[in-house]
Amino acid sequence: MEIQKVYTKKVKKFIQDYLHEKDPFKLFLSLQKKVDYDLKLAVEQLTARQKGLKKIPDWANNLSLFFPVNLSVEQASSEETALFKTELVKGTSMIDLTGGFGIDTFYLGANFKSVNYCERDEDLVDIFRYNMDILGMSHVKTFHGDGLEILGRFPEPFDLIYVDPARRGEHNQKLFKLADCEPDVVANWDLMKSKGKNILVKVSPMLDLKQAINELPEVQQIWVLSVKNEVKELLLLWQEEQGLSEAQIHCVDLGTAGRQDFDFTLAKEQEASSTFSEVKSYIIEPMASIMKAGAFKLFGQQFGLDKLHPNSHLYTSDSYSEDIPGRVFEVIREFKQPKKELKSTFSSGKVNVISRNFALSAEEIKRKFKLKDGGEDFLICTKVGESYRVFHGRKMR
Repeated sequence: MEIQKVYTKKVKKFIQDYLHEKDPFKLFLSLQKKVDYDLKLAVEQLTARQKGLKKIPDWANNLSLFFPVNLSVEQASSEETALFKTELVKGTSMIDLTGGFGIDTFYLGANFKSVNYCERDEDLVDIFRYNMDILGMSHVKTFHGDGLEILGRFPEPFDLIYVDPARRGEHNQKLFKLADCEPDVVANWDLMKSKGKNILVKVSPMLDLKQAINELPEVQQIWVLSVKNEVKELLLLWQEEQGLSEAQIHCVDLGTAGRQDFDFTLAKEQEASSTFSEVKSYIIEPMASIMKAGAFKLFGQQFGLDKLHPNSHLYTSDSYSEDIPGRVFEVIREFKQPKKELKSTFSSGKVNVISRNFALSAEEIKRKFKLKDGGEDFLICTKVGESYRVFHGRKMR
């Protein structure tokens, strides 16, 4: 791909002028045969950047960079999660076996003197090489081909092997077992260990943690990484110098108000116990990464909270710690007759809805009562004991 020839000043000006255009296809139709540059390519670049505006704003707003038009932007790490990874491993040499768009290679590469990028898609290789030249990453080498095959060519081990296996099969179905992803890190684990002092694997946020540990029992560290309370990535780290030990699970949320952390092991969660009670002054919802990791008993035990129901995963207390990793809602009232009381309480129909272990999902509740998200008020629908209950809560933190 000769990017320099097609990515002209006029195309860049087009992107600058229409970066926030809501309907790029309509724009394409309106400008057909009226411009003297590749309009199709310009619109594709515009659309790809729009997908990246929230996820990778620094790159999306840099008009000098060229974007791929396939799923690479959607599947790439965000700038926030890529920056987080730079805290985990540093050294002299690294190799990214599945480079893709190259967000992780770029950010992780700042920690290493020698960086190697591997990618099967030749167009992505060309795009990455072009962008690295723009960004001044002269210490990065690019390789077109299978990352594992390229890894085998190097005689000396790397300080870091990074791999983000593809999570879709031949028919675009989502895959949640590591062994079903490409490349198969489970089948090639011994090869990777022989070639790396540290191995960092990014996996689907849908993957079950126990499944991941069963497939890669030598992994010592696991991060469940969420951004603004939405789980984005699972990271598995093996370190040669650490030896075998039970996997330490780190739940991390990178939120607008700062970072929240919660660490545990599966053994500690198994040993913990829950207490149950009626709803008290506050309802507490653990951050999403804790919910994903399944630290349900330990969370309540550590912060002195009672659960509302074994399967609700909501907690209650008459007080709470300011550093609790989750959302805290002050209980305003319980709705005994929701159909009548909701209309008078939320006359505008604006209230956020949480449904946990309830008869209806949050979306079904909003449709049934004609509600829309917004504001600081929450409708908390859950099971307490053996009854379905509905509460008005106000977010405290």
